[in-house]
Parts: sequence; structure tokens; C-alpha cells
Amino acid sequence: MDALQSIGIFAAQTFLILFAILAVIITIAMLASRAGDKSEIQIELLHKKYKNFRNLLKSQTLTKNERKELKKKLKEERKSQDKESLDHEKKIFLVDFEGDIKASAVENLREEITAILTTATPHDEVVVRVESPGGMVHGYGLAASQLLRVREKGIPLTVCVDKVAASGGYLMSVTANKILCAPFAIVGSIGVVAQVPNVHRALKKFDVDYKEYTAGEYKRTVSLLGEITPKGEEKFKEQLEDTHVLFKNFVHKFRPNMNLAEVATGEYWYGEQALGKGLVDEIRTSDDYLLGLSEKHQIVKVKYEHHESLSDKLTGIIGKAFKKGSISIIEELETRRFL
Repeated sequence: MDALQSIGIFAAQTFLILFAILAVIITIAMLASRAGDKSEIQIELLHKKYKNFRNLLKSQTLTKNERKELKKKLKEERKSQDKESLDHEKKIFLVDFEGDIKASAVENLREEITAILTTATPHDEVVVRVESPGGMVHGYGLAASQLLRVREKGIPLTVCVDKVAASGGYLMSVTANKILCAPFAIVGSIGVVAQVPNVHRALKKFDVDYKEYTAGEYKRTVSLLGEITPKGEEKFKEQLEDTHVLFKNFVHKFRPNMNLAEVATGEYWYGEQALGKGLVDEIRTSDDYLLGLSEKHQIVKVKYEHHESLSDKLTGIIGKAFKKGSISIIEELETRRFL
């Protein structure tokens, strides 16, 4: 009897502790949801940053009298700038795009481009530093469309490639009026690839039945678990070729003077080689280009930051846990096409 009583007391205490923890989590989530997302556009004035670098280095290498003269000169420059309006001057808007397989950065890119278009005019310039080895077709197609918004407004668009802009990354880059490339940066890879793991023979070996029901002859040409038929495989390859044709036509539209037959082989090239083949317009790093522009123009770096609220994070964790435990994990492994 004493043992049962002790168990009951222990169970009640455990329940109270769990209830208290759950209540705290719910309270925090409610407070976080009231606070909402803290999403914002961050601005950095790079021309001022470069100027501060220059002044700092000069001040450390000059004599005492020279430093006094420099200080006097800088004071006069600040006064003259205060009197003159800078609204009429050309502004350079800078955006960074670091791509992954899913082109996840496109969510920030669309906000950054929208913010820029509320202010920029055809007198200004937008510079995008692209770094991406490529990825999913629809993701990079949307990223390219975001950059096209700039060009369609008549605003000069420059893409700088310091490391890599291959496949989907190059798809984005060709929308620019001008592509700058570092000497050893990788560009090109105008091709399409699809990855399709298939375990049908293993299932068959162990007498495991798998049945898939579709409506539409080509709803599922190849799949992870089903048998890949010659007809389905042929259709799948045809779809890949169609995607490649779309890719090539898009490149040709913006770089019509390039020998498409020579470069649309899926190969990639380094900067100097890419320049010779017409894939880029100039061998130059983004740092050198921006530093040169900062001598006469304002450079405004625009970055969109999205901070999820705690409630969204908790919801996301629960959603991911559910997803991993459901049939959607098979969908994650299904056919995907990559640029």
C-alpha cells in the first residue's frame, strides 16, 4: 500500500513538473508571437567605410604637421558636402547573393530588390555579387527574375563573380548589362542534371511490393521506389533536354554574340578562359570595382535580415519533425532537376 502511495505521489509530482514546463513554453511562445517577426532592411554606406580606411592609414603614416593639415582638409570637405545636396549624384546599390542547392537566398533577394526599386533610378546602378554553384531550376529561375526587375526598370545592372557563378548561378548572372569576373573564378556550366536513386530491384529481391497509382501518362516518369521503364526513362531524358533548351535560349537572349554551341556543353571555365569565350565582359574583382566607384559615388549596401519569432521557430521544429516521420521523406528523395 505504501509502495502504491509513493508511486502515486511520484507520478503527481512528475505531472506537475511537466505541466509547469509546458506552461512556460506556451507563455514564451505567446509573448514571442505578439512581438512578431523582426525583419528589416539593413543599410551600410561602403563609400564612407572606404574613406575611413584611407584617412586612418594616412593619419598613422604622416608627421604631426601633416596630420594637422589633413584634419583641416577633412573638416573643409565635410563642410562642403553639408552644403551640397547628394540627391542628384549617381548611387551604387550593392547586394550579395550566396546561393545553395535550393537557392534559399532568393527570399532575401526579392526583398532587397524591392527596397532598391523604391529609390533607384536609371541614373543609378545596381551591383550584385553572385556566389553560387547552381541548384534547383525553379529556385534559380526566380532569382534570375528578381534581377530582371532591375533591368526592366532601365537601371544598369552589374554582376560581379569573385569565386563561382556556375549553372544556376550563371543563369542569374546573364541578366546583367555587364559581368565582371575574378581571374580564377568559375563560370559557365550551362547544362542540366537530375539525380534519381532507385531501389526497386532491392525491394523485388526481398519480395516487397510497391504500387504507385497515377492519373496522366507521364505524371511519374521515374521514381525512387517504382520500376523505371524504358518509356518512362525516355520521357524523362526528353524533359531534361527541354530544360536545357530553355536554359540556352535564356542565355542567348542576353548574350547573343556568344557561341552557344561551344559553351552550352555543361563545361565550366576560369575567368581568363571565360572572357575569351564571351561568358564575361571584364576580368576584375568586385573589391577593385567598388573601390573605384567609391571615389565619385555613394555605395549603399542593402541587406534584408529576417529573424523568426520564437513561436515560428517552435512551429518549424514541430513541422520538420512531422515531415521526417511522414511519407513526405520519399518526396524529398524524388526526382529533382538542377541547373
